[in-house]
Amino acid sequence: MKSLCVYCGSNTGASPAYLAQAVALGTRMARDGIRLVYGGGNIGLMGAVADAVLAAGGEVVGVIPKQLVDMEVAHLGLTELEVVASMHERKSRMFDLADAFVALPGGFGTLEEIVEMLTWRQLGISEKPCAILDVDGYYQPLIAMMDRMVAERFLHPGQREDLWTGTDIDAMFAWMHAYQPAHATKWLDEKRSRELR
Repeated sequence: MKSLCVYCGSNTGASPAYLAQAVALGTRMARDGIRLVYGGGNIGLMGAVADAVLAAGGEVVGVIPKQLVDMEVAHLGLTELEVVASMHERKSRMFDLADAFVALPGGFGTLEEIVEMLTWRQLGISEKPCAILDVDGYYQPLIAMMDRMVAERFLHPGQREDLWTGTDIDAMFAWMHAYQPAHATKWLDEKRSRELR
């Protein structure tokens, strides 16, 4: 794994643990020679993880829509900053640049981005690993919701197991390096699955 896309908040959040973990992740990435791919912002957890990578001598590629550049939230001290026309182009470009994806705490944008990558995994569009770094229990309600999706037969257990969730950065990287994608079908209805084979 040469590059990791980090999705995270443009705010730092209520708990100091969120910021501390963003800095720890960025520092570890630089130490391991893993390039950061992220949304190009200079604020919140986004700015913190980028600054941590840079401070530890690592490389950072930001991808940001022109609208956000105009709002003066672009990080101008990165290894590389790509300015794109739209959010759709931003997400596509970040996908192309990254070997894996992780979500730190964040809001709507963070949630939407990591869930889209999980959906692409589910549909076989991507075979890149996805993880949620559950800082201070932030993602426990989401993790419980995904488990309910399995229990209610809207999500295949194999697809749920294909997402790493946890609190330890070392464990996350060990999982990513050894990652083998699940090939569980999206459809739980056996008749429908047979028809699609």
